[in-house]
Amino acid sequence: MSDNKFPSEVIDLPSEGRLYPKDHPLKDGKIEIKYMTAKEEDILTSQNLIKKGLVVDKLLDSLILTQGVKSDDLILGDKNAVMVAARILAYGPEYTCQVTHPTTGGVSTQIFNLAECPFKKLPKDAKENLFEVTLPISKRKIKFSLLTGKDERLIDEELKASKKVGAVAPELTTRLRYLIKEVDGDNSQSVINEISQNILSRDSMHLREEIKKVTPDIIMEQEIDLGGESVKVDIPMTVNFFWPNSWR
Repeated sequence: MSDNKFPSEVIDLPSEGRLYPKDHPLKDGKIEIKYMTAKEEDILTSQNLIKKGLVVDKLLDSLILTQGVKSDDLILGDKNAVMVAARILAYGPEYTCQVTHPTTGGVSTQIFNLAECPFKKLPKDAKENLFEVTLPISKRKIKFSLLTGKDERLIDEELKASKKVGAVAPELTTRLRYLIKEVDGDNSQSVINEISQNILSRDSMHLREEIKKVTPDIIMEQEIDLGGESVKVDIPMTVNFFWPNSWR
């Protein structure tokens, strides 16, 4: 625990720390965060940060106590878990929101227990943030790394720049460019750019499935009763997640 004057908790990460470099502060698979205060609520209500899409990053940076760690450093699945933990510490595990029935389309208000959301763990043989897959059609061997908070921020900035000039936002190809680290042993940016743009659709689908398979995360879905029927639904991240009704 740190010497911070505010109460804090050490929480586990879905990655168990296995995707971070050897001497990284998160290598033990844990991170310390403090309870939210009025200072963090100021961050949440900052219209400037809201417009820039930086609210969650600034909030997490203010809450993380583990030395040498920022939200940018976190693997995205770990970042999601820290965000949920921060919300639980701030306002409790109960989260009320509206959900849509997956088959009937009916909308109802439900209460979820965020503390019951389990982790999706890494494959047992994963030791670093570098994975290999052979594409089924082209047979090219791809090495890829899971995205961090920094990668996600840079991707968002590129996509926003594309929209400003009226171009079609190249979301998939941009993400592939950040994910892919090597193609048939070649890690040059020109080769990575080429395959990101021209990968066959079936190869792209297979690659995305492999990425999803190895990605650690917190599972934001629960089984609830909807009209007498037990249904598994995704927990929607609505405005109420960090902005309680009492604020509006």
